[in-house]
Amino acid sequence: MKFSSGSNAPGIRVPPGAIDCHHHIYDARYPAAENATLRPADALIADYRALQARIGTTRNVIVQPSTYGVDNRLLIESLAAFGLRNARGVAVVNTSVTDAELKQLHDAGVRGIRFNLAPPGTTTLDMVGPLARRIAPMGWHIQLNAPAAALLDARSVWSDLPVPMVFDHLGRVPQPGAVNHPTFAMIRGLLQQGKAYVKLSGFYNESKVGYPSYSDSVQVATLYAKEAPERLVWGSDWPHPTEKDKGYPDDAHLIDLLSEAVPDKAARHRILVDNPARLYQFA
Repeated sequence: MKFSSGSNAPGIRVPPGAIDCHHHIYDARYPAAENATLRPADALIADYRALQARIGTTRNVIVQPSTYGVDNRLLIESLAAFGLRNARGVAVVNTSVTDAELKQLHDAGVRGIRFNLAPPGTTTLDMVGPLARRIAPMGWHIQLNAPAAALLDARSVWSDLPVPMVFDHLGRVPQPGAVNHPTFAMIRGLLQQGKAYVKLSGFYNESKVGYPSYSDSVQVATLYAKEAPERLVWGSDWPHPTEKDKGYPDDAHLIDLLSEAVPDKAARHRILVDNPARLYQFA
C-alpha cells in the first residue's frame, strides 16, 4: 500500500451497519483511460477492508473513479468481492451504454451513475437527461461532482430530473463564504424539495482553513444537517487521490469531524445508516 490514511480509531463509535458512501478502488491490473489525469497508486480491496476494521463501518459504496472512464470492470469485480449484502456501486457510463449493460451493472450492485462535469471528459451535461430517464425505472440516482459554478450554471437541469441527485463533497461550494454562495442556496432548495442528497465528504476539498479543523467545511456540513438530516449521507473519499501532494487525511479524524458537524446521535444514525440504506437499496 503506497498511501497512508492514519492508524488510530475514531474518537466516536459509529452505529452498527454504518455505511461509507464514497470510496474508490484502484488496481493496476486494469488500464487507465487514455485521457485520465488522476492515476493514483493501487488502493486494493484488502487495503479498504483494513480501513473498515479501523473506523468501524461495515457496508460500503464503491464509486467508479475518473481513472477508468467508462470501463467498470474493476467496479464489478470489487462489488463481487465485497458481496451484495454489504456493498453497492456507482458506475460511470455514457449514452452508448446498452440496456443489457445497465442490467448487468444493476445485478452487480450498482445503484447510480456519476457525472464529473468539469473539466468535460467521459461524461457531459447533455447526457444527464437521457441517462436519467433510462435509469429511473431501476430506482437509481445521479451523482454529481463538479465545481459550484458548473452546478449553478446547470440549475435548470437539476430541477427537472426523474431521479434523485447526490451532490459530492458538500456540493463543492467554494470558500470563503460558502454558506452565502448561490450554489449553496440552490442545493438547499433541492434538499427542501426532496430532490437531492448531499454527501458529507471531502471536507478538505474547498477548505481554506485546512487541517486539522476544516472548520469552514464543518460549518457547511452543520447547516446542511440542520436543514435536512434525512437527505445526507457520509463518505470517506478513501484513498483521497487528490490529496497526495497535500498529505493524506486521517480517516478516523474525518469521522470525528462528522460528529462535530452533527453532534446529535440520532441524526448521525440517519446519515450513516438509514439514509444510505434507502438511497442505495440495501436490504
